[in-house]
Amino acid sequence: MFVQEPGTIILVTRPGNDWSNAAEVLSERYGYRVVLAGSGGEALGVLGSVHADLAIAEDNDGETVGLDFLSRLRVSHADLLRVYATPSAAAMTEAALERAAIYQFLLKPINAAQLGLVVERALENRELARRHRILSREFKLTGDSLVPVNRVGPLFKPESQRFEKLVYVSEKMAELCDVARRAAKTELPILIQGETGTGKELLARAIHYNSGRRTSPLLVQNCGGMSDELLQSELFGHKRGAFTGAISDRLGLFRAADRGTVFLDEISEVSPSFQVSLLRFLQEGEVKPLGSDKVVHCDVRVIAASNRSLKELVARREFRQDLYFRLKGFEFEVPPLRDRPEDIGPLAEFFAAKHADALGRRVLGITANAIEKLVACEFPGNVRELENEIRRMVALAQDDEYLTTRNMSPALLAVAAERKPTSTRAFVPEGLTLKEQVESLEKQIVGRALLRHRWNQSRTADELGLSRVGLANKIKRYSLDET
Repeated sequence: MFVQEPGTIILVTRPGNDWSNAAEVLSERYGYRVVLAGSGGEALGVLGSVHADLAIAEDNDGETVGLDFLSRLRVSHADLLRVYATPSAAAMTEAALERAAIYQFLLKPINAAQLGLVVERALENRELARRHRILSREFKLTGDSLVPVNRVGPLFKPESQRFEKLVYVSEKMAELCDVARRAAKTELPILIQGETGTGKELLARAIHYNSGRRTSPLLVQNCGGMSDELLQSELFGHKRGAFTGAISDRLGLFRAADRGTVFLDEISEVSPSFQVSLLRFLQEGEVKPLGSDKVVHCDVRVIAASNRSLKELVARREFRQDLYFRLKGFEFEVPPLRDRPEDIGPLAEFFAAKHADALGRRVLGITANAIEKLVACEFPGNVRELENEIRRMVALAQDDEYLTTRNMSPALLAVAAERKPTSTRAFVPEGLTLKEQVESLEKQIVGRALLRHRWNQSRTADELGLSRVGLANKIKRYSLDET
């Protein structure tokens, strides 16, 4: 298979239909992550947090609910492959194919083995198309000749990686997301710190949806600016009459998220008295609603986030040390965008595609000059500020044109003009013959891939589409040395 990592499949089923066998084949035999949704609305909610590769939707006789959902996906998630299952061959019309851009129709009842092959081939074809786009971007093909494009900057830019909705190419984010993937498989609490706008909530959602709790709820609570009584009510619940305005019982997020995850943002803002309540919950899993004498046990994983250093707050005695140690089963510091400028280009391209789809615009891409200007900015608001800028640029653009510096905000252009962007030396092939130049290029590509993955040959081979033996032969052929 050509897919570097097992794909994620969104399976939208109709009430009463059993897809357990198909889901088992996709997850057990092929290793895909299968996320079940009972409706299109539920699936769209999941897609807001999860990066998916393919969506499968079904209809019963006389229905078009699944087809309507796939048609919406064509606009909202244009890069998502779409498979449609129906019991009626009459539904497999050219008009339906065009309407939702269906990759494949399947007749019900579904043959699980056939479905597995369809999904495997779909993801293989998409990966081949992705690699073709990369090569087309970097080279011009003229007859039988292979001629590098005359460009400024590195010949082969690292292809962006993703951890759900987090997009990156930088080593800092790659290392963080690698540890986060492993942390997700555990049951330990998570503490995420970093400046506002760096993507702490996106990281929390990615961890949840890669954990064993992904089929249970992820509930979010911002703790900033809330009184103790209100925060106690939101998280632990209350009984009717517990305080003025409590006109009915409230379950509370911890009980509502039982077997799932609760994300507590701005945890640094809670009062010392509430810190005691939260510490007891983390230690014992006990929930006592306001106004109740009963204690209920809940199985909830807590992910907390803060834009202030809890370690410094502990040193100033503004945050309990024992609570800090309880929260930091795993501790992540999301770096600000100014410390990873190489991520700006891939993020800008990702946001351009996202908002072009949302606004119904046909944007061809972003010019190199515009990317250069964006990279020259520090973005104190981090990824959130960058996304707002790209959204504005898309809104100002016309159909079938590139985003250029003409679309950028004057304030950002003024900042970019004051700073000199980081430049990277272009790769110049060595040798006289075409064979020698292509080999020197291949040596550079393999060498850079090895460095990106810290000489992890399995990951490097996966990225380059090689076998371990094939990669080892190239390392030997080009005398590449880890030191």
